[in-house]
Amino acid sequence: MINVLLVDDHELVRTGIESLLNAIENITVVGIAKSGEEAVIAVKTLDPDVILMDINMPGIGGVEACRRILQHDPEVKIIALSVHNDGPIPHQLLKLGVMGFISKNSPVEEMIIAMNKIMAGKRYLCSDVANNLAFQGLPGTNESPFAKLSQREAEVVTLILQGKTIQEMAEMLILSPKTVNTYRYRLYTKLNVKNDVELTRLAVKFSHIDTGLI
Repeated sequence: MINVLLVDDHELVRTGIESLLNAIENITVVGIAKSGEEAVIAVKTLDPDVILMDINMPGIGGVEACRRILQHDPEVKIIALSVHNDGPIPHQLLKLGVMGFISKNSPVEEMIIAMNKIMAGKRYLCSDVANNLAFQGLPGTNESPFAKLSQREAEVVTLILQGKTIQEMAEMLILSPKTVNTYRYRLYTKLNVKNDVELTRLAVKFSHIDTGLI
């Protein structure tokens, strides 16, 4: 039996995935968490075999939740879930020790395959993520400068590209406007841009304007 902790901030998504997984003979959803903060606490009490972690959440976010959970117990098996499969996030998660990464658009069969693979001690990446990682840094490829960004900086970039104001970003990320501005100018420095217009041009060049960074 595989005991699963499901982490997602959207109720419909949680309900749908929980229903699908509980219908599988050897899988049981033993807990639900609505945020990264709740997940960090739930892991300590539920001791799940697998954590299905939504990456795109407000608050500390999925990546930070993974970092804290793995810091507490490096043996925990985590599968990241996201609607976006490119950008720096998959690489960051693998460096942290996350065992799997699949798209939210994947069929439940792929989710089950991923869980069985990581329970056997193997990594599992959906094909899009595997292809993107395979070509990063290879001779003749143009590695994205966005790979240098931290999780929070990547989130701020995504919201900037979506046209969000500083106040809107602060509310969505549960940060102060001052902190959001700090991340904003920090990522400007890393990407060597001076304003949102130059940032957008850079994002278009590296194909992040349509697909997002997280």
